[in-house]
Amino acid sequence: MLTAYGFVEGRLRPVAVESADDLTREGVVWIDSVEPNEHERALLQQVFRRKLNDDEVEDIEDSARCFVDEAGIHLNSFFLHQFNDGADVVTVSFLLNDGRLLSIRNEELAAFRLFRMRARMQADYVHSAEDVLLAIYDVAVEYAADMLEGVYADLDKVSRRVLNRHNVMTDTVMADTVADIATQEDLNGKVRLDLMDTRRSLSFLLRCRVLKQTQEDDLREVLRDLESLNNHTGFLFDKINFLMDALMGLINLQQNKIIKIFSIAAVVFLPPTVIASIYGMNFGAMPELQWHFGYPFALVLMVLSGIAPYWFFKRKGWL
Repeated sequence: MLTAYGFVEGRLRPVAVESADDLTREGVVWIDSVEPNEHERALLQQVFRRKLNDDEVEDIEDSARCFVDEAGIHLNSFFLHQFNDGADVVTVSFLLNDGRLLSIRNEELAAFRLFRMRARMQADYVHSAEDVLLAIYDVAVEYAADMLEGVYADLDKVSRRVLNRHNVMTDTVMADTVADIATQEDLNGKVRLDLMDTRRSLSFLLRCRVLKQTQEDDLREVLRDLESLNNHTGFLFDKINFLMDALMGLINLQQNKIIKIFSIAAVVFLPPTVIASIYGMNFGAMPELQWHFGYPFALVLMVLSGIAPYWFFKRKGWL
């Protein structure tokens, strides 16, 4: 999907795109492409004089992700993409050229949806391609902050579950808690990676010296927000490690309790076992020897003696 945007009464509005001339018409400041097909790629290559290479977009080297050439300023940045089972980072390729901004991505991202809504609703929200680029990064940082708030809220629920001494932690609850902590750790790590990559891209843009003074001030404000959020991810990692250590301590206590029970049972039954081993069944006056059902009765008794302890421990939740 290929969409061009221009200003109508101070608000960003989509412009119909049928040919390359529609991308170069006066007033078009942003061209957004989501999973471009071959025809759309040809239009973009014709307008921006650049061959679109997916391998280049995914390259994690700094020299390949942020650079300047005859086509303009290239920024390849990570953006958070959250879905039902978790979150991931998606690479978005930006090209700033002659007052136009080109963005190419393979996913519809929440940060872009939020930016389009604000640009459509608020007059004079952005005024140029550089403003569009900075506003997208600003919204992405806000989205990362919202995700960190969600991580903290979920960890707070886990904390109450782990530290509540009145609730019994069963094996199922422990397994679910470990999975929850691992999920939040992965999500926090994705947010931290996104923040670090965004900071690198914005620092590179600042060094290019293509922004106005007011735009540079806004960019530095975003960088300060990035720094504070990056520190918060460190705090969340410490909280995650604490909760994991506390949970591992509870699991060890539960295992020690079970081992203690089996140890006591072994000590209690050790003397009878010793006596039975010494004397065995070497007695002449044993009614069971003359009983026709004595052997089947002994077999059934052995089975019940094995089932009874298992049932008892299972009922107590120790197995």
